[in-house]
Amino acid sequence: MAAASSVTSPLCTWLVAACMSVTCGGDQSNSCNNNKRRLFGGSSSSKWGRRKRVFLSKCSSELQSQRDLISSLCGSSFQGLMTSCLAFEPCNQYYASNAHFSSLFGSAGNVRVRSNRRHTRFNRAVHSGEAMAVAVQPSREVATKKKPVTKQRRVVVTGMGVVTPLGHDPDVFYNNLLEGVSGVSEIEAFDCAQFPTRIAGEIKSFSTDGWVAPKLSKRMDKFMLYMLTAGKKALADGGITEDVMNELDKARCGVLIGSAMGGMKVFNDAIEALRISYKKMNPFCVPFATTNMGSAMLAMDLGWMGPNYSISTACATSNFCIMNAANHIIRGEADVMLSGGSDAAIIPIGLGGFVACRALSQRNSDPTKASRPWDSNRDGFVMGEGAGVLLLEELEHAKRRGANIYAEFLGGSFTCDAYHMTEPHPDGAGVILCVEKALAQSGVSREDVNYINAHATSTPAGDLKEYQALLQCFGQNPELRVNSTKSMIGHLLGAAGAVEAVAAIQAIRTGWVHPNVNLENPDEGVDKNVLVGPKKERLNIKAALSNSFGFGGHNSSIIFAPYK
Repeated sequence: MAAASSVTSPLCTWLVAACMSVTCGGDQSNSCNNNKRRLFGGSSSSKWGRRKRVFLSKCSSELQSQRDLISSLCGSSFQGLMTSCLAFEPCNQYYASNAHFSSLFGSAGNVRVRSNRRHTRFNRAVHSGEAMAVAVQPSREVATKKKPVTKQRRVVVTGMGVVTPLGHDPDVFYNNLLEGVSGVSEIEAFDCAQFPTRIAGEIKSFSTDGWVAPKLSKRMDKFMLYMLTAGKKALADGGITEDVMNELDKARCGVLIGSAMGGMKVFNDAIEALRISYKKMNPFCVPFATTNMGSAMLAMDLGWMGPNYSISTACATSNFCIMNAANHIIRGEADVMLSGGSDAAIIPIGLGGFVACRALSQRNSDPTKASRPWDSNRDGFVMGEGAGVLLLEELEHAKRRGANIYAEFLGGSFTCDAYHMTEPHPDGAGVILCVEKALAQSGVSREDVNYINAHATSTPAGDLKEYQALLQCFGQNPELRVNSTKSMIGHLLGAAGAVEAVAAIQAIRTGWVHPNVNLENPDEGVDKNVLVGPKKERLNIKAALSNSFGFGGHNSSIIFAPYK
């Protein structure tokens, strides 16, 4: 008994054998016989009959002896399992285990099954109802230790950097927003007289001095220059001095800054050069045109060896980057992340492309009035350019170095409309789902969200659909205030979400939300009491939500709150 009990425990733990026996119906007898011949290599002659009887006799006696042994060791309940009818196909490990196959079938070990036809033959045998025995090797027991319960790592914002039509410093930028200053003007970078749209949120003056090496500054596309400058400004704003930088674990510091359009100018210039000769092409035209190269170059400059890549989801790019950067910190893969977005598409091919889409405003005579979210007289969005970068940091890491904490990142979400390339879903299902998932993921109640920086781009369809979706999610909140930063700087494409995240964080810091300019005649059904008026308003923000949506039906929502 001692010997038997010592075998019983592991034997009962593993599935040692499974025998399937399915009776063939009369109308399937020919099919069964044919499958037997194919499986065992026999023919219709009497030799097959004798071989079959000998084989089945040995197989039956062998299986019966194993059943009796298992029953005596494990009890009669296991015998019921052995005789049950289970239809499943042997795994690849079974085919490779010739030793187990021969030991279980006895003389059947002489039967050969060609490797290149194994699956076909056994499939036929299973479906034909042939008796089959399968040996399964018990896997080794792996000792697993339960991870200790730990608190989720919190993510805070400790630095911000911007390059925008309204200034290249977060405070200057937000003060201009609070005063209702517009950054939209006539395009000066190139002659656009032939285009129906000749206005944009163009950056008029910009210098990389002190931020980017002169040699690189001459070669790089502007989207990369904006990104590197905003990224380094975020570090400076976050107090990452040279001494602090030397103490950082660079393997746990990463960069995740995306772009919707990438290096369009560099690539366009290469095409123009190619018209003359390939020898005239910029040798950096390919790497400097890719959307990931900005993050890569910034990491090389800083020596940061942690997570480094870019995400491109059209105009939702920045939010996707911010969420994924925060997740790297939450999962313990990084302690510090630079995240955001950058774009510089105000060039002939960029302007022409959006004109061809019929997406842009043509209010050329009054540029500052062109971007007018939720106003009934809007006629399309206004292109903008720039970059926004957040310095995200794990809370305890930030506290140890005495960082100034601006706000806490609570969470976010992204969904897809799965409806149309450029048009929003008619009932706003994707936006509603995205907002609800963001609330659930961040653990924030609807009542606590009292400020929303909307995506609202000044397009006829998009503004209204987003407003209706927001009202469905937060309509019962009397404190809710909604505005659109795009009314003053235009649409910065892949950089929009990051720049608007800076605006949301600044609203949390200052207790002021910026106005909606040009909202003179709201759409029918739009409640002006929900939208911020033409002047800045005082608001004690509990939680701020920022939306970004992109071509392809990409929806994203992120939530910030005061750090407590």
